[in-house]
Amino acid sequence: MAVYTYFGGMDGLWKALRQEGFTRLAAQLASVKMSADPVRDLAALGAAYLANALESPDLYLVMFDAGFDLEDTNAADETLHRLVHAIERAKASGRFREKVDPPELATQSWTIGHGLASLVATGPLPQQALAHGVPMLTALFTSAGDEPDRCRQSVERGWGRMPPAAPGSHDRGDRP
Repeated sequence: MAVYTYFGGMDGLWKALRQEGFTRLAAQLASVKMSADPVRDLAALGAAYLANALESPDLYLVMFDAGFDLEDTNAADETLHRLVHAIERAKASGRFREKVDPPELATQSWTIGHGLASLVATGPLPQQALAHGVPMLTALFTSAGDEPDRCRQSVERGWGRMPPAAPGSHDRGDRP
C-alpha cells in the first residue's frame, strides 16, 4: 500500500525511479572537475557516466525505460548539455573543426558510453571491455579534427578516472 500512498501506484514509482537515476547521473557528471583540456574533460565525463551505471546497474536500466515520463526533464537534458559544452570548448580551443555540430558529436559520444554501460553494467561483457572506450572515443574525436596522438593522451587521462568495480556491480571476477 505504501507504493500507492507515496507514488500513486507502480507507474508513479517507476517515474520517480527514472527521475532519481537522472538526478544521480547529473550529480556524478557535475563532480567532474573541468581542466584546461576539453578533450580530457569529454573522456572524464564518459568515465563518470560509466561509473554511475556501474554503481547502480538496476537503476541505470530503469533510467532508459521510455514507457514512463520523467517528472523533470532538466536532469536528463543537463547530462547531454555537459557534453555539448565540453565540445564547444574543444572547438573554441582549436581541437575540433569549426564545422563540428556539438549536439551531434555529444550524441555520438553518449552512444559510445551508453553502449559500454549497457554491455558491462547490465549485460554480458566483463569489466575489461571498458578499455574499448579509449580507442572508440579517440577515433570519434580524431574524426572531429583532433590530432591523433594528442587526442589519445587526452582521452587516456580522462578515461583514467574510471573507478574499479563497485561492490555489487556486474563484475564476474574476470577483471585484470
